[in-house]
Amino acid sequence: MDTKQLKDVFQQHYGTPDAIYSSPGRINLIGEHTDYNGGFVLPGAIDKGITLAIKANGTDKVRVFSLDYNETAEFGMTEADKPAQSWAKYIFGVVREIEKRGKTVKGFDAAFYGDVPLGAGLSSSAALESAFAFALNDIYALGLKRYDLALIGQATEHNYVGVKCGIMDQFISIFGKKGRLLSLDCRSLNYEFVPFDPAGYKLVLIDSCVKHELVNNPYNRRRESCEAVVAAIRKHHHPYVQFLRDATFEMLEEVKDEVSAEDYMRAEFVIGEVQRLLDACAALEKGDYKTVGQKMYETHTGLSKLYEVSCEELDFLNDCAKKYGVTGSRIMGGGFGGCTINLVEDAKYDAFISGTVADYKAKFSIDPKVYDVVISDGARKIE
Repeated sequence: MDTKQLKDVFQQHYGTPDAIYSSPGRINLIGEHTDYNGGFVLPGAIDKGITLAIKANGTDKVRVFSLDYNETAEFGMTEADKPAQSWAKYIFGVVREIEKRGKTVKGFDAAFYGDVPLGAGLSSSAALESAFAFALNDIYALGLKRYDLALIGQATEHNYVGVKCGIMDQFISIFGKKGRLLSLDCRSLNYEFVPFDPAGYKLVLIDSCVKHELVNNPYNRRRESCEAVVAAIRKHHHPYVQFLRDATFEMLEEVKDEVSAEDYMRAEFVIGEVQRLLDACAALEKGDYKTVGQKMYETHTGLSKLYEVSCEELDFLNDCAKKYGVTGSRIMGGGFGGCTINLVEDAKYDAFISGTVADYKAKFSIDPKVYDVVISDGARKIE
């Protein structure tokens, strides 16, 4: 799919588009399960995302065609007009959240497609929200800042999709820059760009193509573990500790006998992960990708052994990375399936991919998917 095909499809349905916009999916190099602990994340926008053609239509209706679903949705601008299609709810939510901020969105026609692999943890939903928020802000000259657009995407997830997500995905989809990762403080939402130009390396995802059923809400349980440790630390003369991000290993040791062994392990991972991200950022500033890779491996071990969100397939992929001399590898995302993210020297890339694909299929009878990604720009007008 390309913009010419997109414009041809738009022409068939709605006439000539006024403009073309794009917004990316994302990776997170390091910093997992740190967001709800007040810590840092290190995402980057990628060269895969959502591309849309759009035109004001002079009505009070929205008409949208999804090339991926080969489906049309039409809806009005009021709360009562929420569309039935799940994909259209993201667009409707963006319109409503813009209106809630005192801006007026008029009717428009749009067509869009995505090349973000679904189910791979690259946040296609945030790319969709960001593309429409950016496009509507531009064509109607609404004057919203990029920060507002990220919050609009997050509020769409909360209020119209039913997912209580953090801000990382929408933030990087809006703010991303080519050759830069974004160090985001999840407590203050302050951020800074960190150079990522790994000459001689490739960034590649290996999709395990599995997602294990989650019972007894393990994500909530881990969050509760973190909160329990924070509460114990606060009682030990550390009232300023609001999140595990504020805690030290010494503080954790003080409460070792007052929290469960499970809660202790969860906190041990998070406190270590906050520091690993800071160490990785310092290494990136120096162009030291060996250290970055070492930190990625340490994160995987922690996610597997302490936070216990890995699975046999992901641990196998991580072992493959070590076997084939990959510089860094870890689970990317919440866990229990999905992808590993790998920092691979160019000279070792072919052997790693062919060997891992063969080994994984021999072990699990599954063909893993391979996605090369390049760090790219955030939401933008392209035509």
